[in-house]
Amino acid sequence: MQRAKFGDVEISYLDEGEGFPVLLIHGFASKAAVNWVYPGWVKLLIDAGYRVIALDNRGHGESTKFHDPARYEPDLMAADALNLLDHLNIEKANIIGYSMGSRLMTFLTLAAPERVARMVFGGMGENLVKGVGRWEPIAAALEADSLDDVVDETGRKFRAFADQTGSDRMALAACIRPSRQKITEEQLARIDHQALVVVGTVDDVAGSGDALAEMLVNGRSYPLPGRDHMKAVGDKNFKTAVLEFFAESSDH
Repeated sequence: MQRAKFGDVEISYLDEGEGFPVLLIHGFASKAAVNWVYPGWVKLLIDAGYRVIALDNRGHGESTKFHDPARYEPDLMAADALNLLDHLNIEKANIIGYSMGSRLMTFLTLAAPERVARMVFGGMGENLVKGVGRWEPIAAALEADSLDDVVDETGRKFRAFADQTGSDRMALAACIRPSRQKITEEQLARIDHQALVVVGTVDDVAGSGDALAEMLVNGRSYPLPGRDHMKAVGDKNFKTAVLEFFAESSDH
């Protein structure tokens, strides 16, 4: 992993391969390695002829961690990714987001639409607009002294995942609190990029992928049968659908 500093934020990232750039933005409580390297995404895209950039979002992985929720507003986190594109002299890229990464991809696209080629909303459906809700039990679970003290089922899942990845739990709790800022349907209507929405059919976090695709000007849905929020990211059909979607583009 390499590092780039923007003000008081240091972002850890990988930059591998050659060809048209693909920016990967991971989900909450994850990091580039867990979300993209271990499930095979980075190798897949490099082998397909792409340059792959994957960052650790602030508060995650090896990037700077704050314990102040104000430092995790989605526009600030999206700006980290945009600053990284600037740092690497990348004018335009395909972007794949997963869960929170899909939200950040949306904020980035609204701020700088000309920098985005094609968009993949992984693990995020209509709850991009509706809101996924119930963030406080997750924050409380992350702040609890022990997993044994957590009774909320969703909170237990995220706490166990944070423990598994060795995350800074206080930074994650701070990160999740500003996440109530929603994207509106009016904002989505301003995005006319070709977009693929990939959500597992038993994902209880994302909401309907079909519904989000219908809200997008040029959206299409690709459901993953039997996959939940945690297991969809490594699905081979997800990967195949993305490669086919990118191959349609005339940008590369």
